[in-house]
Amino acid sequence: MAMETNYVKEKLSRGEPTFGTWLSLGDLYATRVIARLGFDWLTLDIEHSAIDWSQATMIFGAIADAGCVPLARVPEGSHHYIKRVLDAGAMGIVVPMVDTVEQGRAAIAAAKYPPTGNRSAGGGMHSLNLGCTAGEYYQRANDEILVVLQTESPQGVENAEAIYSLPGCDAIFIGPNDLRFQMRGPDGQDPSTEEHEAMIQRVIEVGKQVGTPTGIHAMDPASALERADQGMQFLAIGSELRFMTHAAQQAVEAVFPEEVAQDVARY
Repeated sequence: MAMETNYVKEKLSRGEPTFGTWLSLGDLYATRVIARLGFDWLTLDIEHSAIDWSQATMIFGAIADAGCVPLARVPEGSHHYIKRVLDAGAMGIVVPMVDTVEQGRAAIAAAKYPPTGNRSAGGGMHSLNLGCTAGEYYQRANDEILVVLQTESPQGVENAEAIYSLPGCDAIFIGPNDLRFQMRGPDGQDPSTEEHEAMIQRVIEVGKQVGTPTGIHAMDPASALERADQGMQFLAIGSELRFMTHAAQQAVEAVFPEEVAQDVARY
């Protein structure tokens, strides 16, 4: 049985952009459909969604079976969460709120088997999703698992060069909304659009300097393509929840023009 390769890692290493979306619903039916639409990867958002481990395992399998790469955004960069999602069959992790080198190093170590890291050996779903035996998985997982660290604060931007240079950091992903919130002043005032964009451009600049791909969460295809033109490679477009609510809002406003559809979900 020949082990599959993580083609998202391959595309990133070649300097090519990759496009995916977030999964917030935790619904197997919706996942099976969207996994067949042509995205490079799908990230199950375990940080902000009510998703249990059994759901996650089935969703990772459904994505992989469709020929797409399953990723997981973990709640935090701890050994516990990273081990669980990788053993459940995710082919990579997205780690939120990486503000320091120490946090980045710990997350990378949790995703790698010894001697590179400290990931614990176990589980069986991971090898199924990569189409190989357990032995083959343990031999090659360190090369195939994608590690994406998120920059979501001024502190993370300040430490960008050191974090992005860490061995095993495959890509950087900006959470633009958290970055904006973390940039708020003591009075709770949001940063200006120009200040926020300057932070984003700093991330892109440092990523190019150290040779680490960068990316961002965009709300629409045009914005994602614009970021790709700026050199970003790991690009999320909305979420399946946003796709559903946006289309439904348009339908409601079309048939009830005197009403404005409720703002029930944004991400």
